[in-house]
Amino acid sequence: MTESPDIAASAGITADSIETQLLGGERLFTLEDMSAALNISEQHARRMWSAFGFTMDSADDKLFTADDVQALQLVHDVDADRSPELEVAMARTLGQTISRLTDWEAHNMAERIRSTAENDRDSIDLAAMVKAISRVQTLIWRRHLASALQNALATTDGVNRTLTIGFVDIVGYTSLSRQIDMNELDKLLERFETNAYEVISSRGGRVVKTLGDAVMFEVEDPIKGAEIGIALQQLSDEHDLPPLRVGMALGTVLTRLGDVFGEPVNIASRLTGSARPGTILVDSTLASAAQDDRFFFKSIGPLSVRGYKRLRARTLELNKKSADAG
Repeated sequence: MTESPDIAASAGITADSIETQLLGGERLFTLEDMSAALNISEQHARRMWSAFGFTMDSADDKLFTADDVQALQLVHDVDADRSPELEVAMARTLGQTISRLTDWEAHNMAERIRSTAENDRDSIDLAAMVKAISRVQTLIWRRHLASALQNALATTDGVNRTLTIGFVDIVGYTSLSRQIDMNELDKLLERFETNAYEVISSRGGRVVKTLGDAVMFEVEDPIKGAEIGIALQQLSDEHDLPPLRVGMALGTVLTRLGDVFGEPVNIASRLTGSARPGTILVDSTLASAAQDDRFFFKSIGPLSVRGYKRLRARTLELNKKSADAG
């Protein structure tokens, strides 16, 4: 891998060419210039830039292109009635999400550039690669936005909602990560996340976020939540994954900037940590709401976990009698 930078440079892929292709122009404007254009304080502009995930060594540095200033001006005009605190919070959420996406995209692009350069150094077209990714990204973003906007108009961000919150994680992940090489670990995590996303989204749920070896999700219908839990638990056998464990709770949560907060989140997390390999733990509220002949809820003794001395929970299993009858 040490020869990779030379390979890329020989194909015309340099730091300067990357900036030219991706930034859309020369860096011409300082923080002061941008602040003046947006009619905001330099302090607020610095907070926004930092929230997006970028560093700034000096206020005199030329950081922004003409396109940057124009785009930020449009966003600021649209959100003119937003409080500075909310603007920063939204910038932080956007920055974190985009940063993770671009890390993955950059890794794949770099591998393709190296592979292509080693075989045919004249065939790399960075502009074409960026255009293709941008088009697909915009397509997917628009479709997700269309669905999310319909849901958002039916609810209100920042208000209380009743949801089933769940976590699924890989049992023994820390120990396992020490035993296999990075390539195997990457394939394992990809297989886990891909199949977990499929199970959750195909049953009306939404992935809230991934947390290393865990996936957090939400769903409105408690019965759908139980279906998701059962399907997630079955992924180990169906897709050659290590044992998984699931924890779920039903209750009132606060929704904010795509994330959820509240006691059901805490309880679901604690239940996941207490679940044995290959099992599903749910709180008593979810067990009562998800009554269906397909499911069997087994009572267990009260759990003593952080923040809860006597947490009542049940294991969720498929009802064998119902399955045999079907």
